[in-house]
Amino acid sequence: MGEGINGGASSLAAALHDHWFLIGPAGGSPRPPARYKHAAQVVQDKLYVVGGSRNGRSLSDVQVFDFNTFTWSALNPTRDSNQLNHENNAAVRSFPALAGHSLVKWKNNLVIVAGNTRLTSSSNRVSVWLIDVETNIWSAVDTYGEVPTARGGQSVSLLGSRLLMFGGEDNKRRLLNDLHILDLETMVWEEVKTEKGGPAPRYDHSAAVYADQYLLIFGGSSHSTCFNDLYLLDLRNLEWSQPDTQGAHIAPRSGHAGTMIDENWYIVGGGDNASGSTDTIVMNASKFVWSVVTSVSARDQLACEGLTLCSTTVDGENFLIAFGGYNGKYSNEIFVLKLKARNLVQPRLLQSPAAAAAAASVTAAYAVITSTNEKTKDIISTDDFDIKKPKPASYSKKFVAEIDVVKGEKDKLESRLAEVRDENSKLKDKLDLTNLSYGELAKELKSVQNQLAAEGSRCQKLESQIAASRKRLESAASLENELEVLRQQISQVEQTMTTTQRQKSGGVWKWVAGSAEVSDDE
Repeated sequence: MGEGINGGASSLAAALHDHWFLIGPAGGSPRPPARYKHAAQVVQDKLYVVGGSRNGRSLSDVQVFDFNTFTWSALNPTRDSNQLNHENNAAVRSFPALAGHSLVKWKNNLVIVAGNTRLTSSSNRVSVWLIDVETNIWSAVDTYGEVPTARGGQSVSLLGSRLLMFGGEDNKRRLLNDLHILDLETMVWEEVKTEKGGPAPRYDHSAAVYADQYLLIFGGSSHSTCFNDLYLLDLRNLEWSQPDTQGAHIAPRSGHAGTMIDENWYIVGGGDNASGSTDTIVMNASKFVWSVVTSVSARDQLACEGLTLCSTTVDGENFLIAFGGYNGKYSNEIFVLKLKARNLVQPRLLQSPAAAAAAASVTAAYAVITSTNEKTKDIISTDDFDIKKPKPASYSKKFVAEIDVVKGEKDKLESRLAEVRDENSKLKDKLDLTNLSYGELAKELKSVQNQLAAEGSRCQKLESQIAASRKRLESAASLENELEVLRQQISQVEQTMTTTQRQKSGGVWKWVAGSAEVSDDE
């Protein structure tokens, strides 16, 4: 993080690009109470901070930081007289204490939506309040239609005169993933039924509208885990999808804050229930490419949850403005970051086939950057180079124009180089995964080979056993032959004995018959 700034808009213009700076109030003016889970918005060079939580207590104040004078002040808005009853009740006149709510600017009003409130008169439905920044009058708004259940930790995005509210956690700690639209012209709510495949129920996520057609949802948490997924809702056909992102790996986070500038979605802070997120990241919404803008230390106040992130323009340059949050202690500091210009790129889905040739030229661009770096470093400074600074009289307009051209080319080449490095990082991750898979497959192959070798050895043993069995069977056949011969011999012996017995039996009868004949002769 850079050093603190104590001054007006000119001090902001002198800040380095893509570095966070602490804003200190001028003249030692007092700061507002530290807080988190508040809501904030920049309107006409002023940062409006509404409500929040501190030590378990919701806050009801409205604080304003003026970027022209670098001073804080309390707004103390007055209740709309048409909504006052005859009782002189301070609770009725004071703006309600809120935490976990959302805030958008619409016309001359700050529109505050949902959030946790302890008002006894509040129902179990989402409440809406308006603060007119010109008249300093606030009012509670009656809404109609399908009014959503009360909640906190939701996301609210503005599309024209419609508010898109997604998800959150209700008063019974039930997580939600419903989508509701509030028409600010009629103050009528409508629940939108989307196709299946949307985000899981969650709270403390971030959302943004891109190209007046898509709603983006990122991160958030359930009661047990944090997310780093990205969902896209096409508002024309109400179909959800999960785009394939490229570039830097983004860790899961919840309680972060985001803001969309052109096609770049900037996100800061948040955490994963173990530590705070230290990187400020940006996603190019037309190509779904993540990159890291800058990082802070783990103990930095920006590595926190429940902070807010807004944007503003000073002298044609874009600034991010972060306020508050909690990372073990509550914060009431303002941090600003001057954004380096990022080239607009054609949407990935609309690129022509010639884009492949353009990507191939990035390799050559890297060589050009390397070879020309030494030649240009004496005349071109780094990110903080500002052509608006006074030039010596000896500098000609032509020379300044040439510097502008060279700087512009350098920025383009560096942007292309960053994309190539991001792609190379992703390819390296894929290669590491492939190598890991190859190693696992090699182990499986070795195991299979060992199993085949064991089965081969077992087969050889079985073949030996089969051969021995065959020999035994052959021996058995020979024994059967011998047994058959013996049987035949036994049969022959038995036949011989039978014949002999018959012959002996015939001689007796013959002898008996012969004896009878002798007796007759006598």
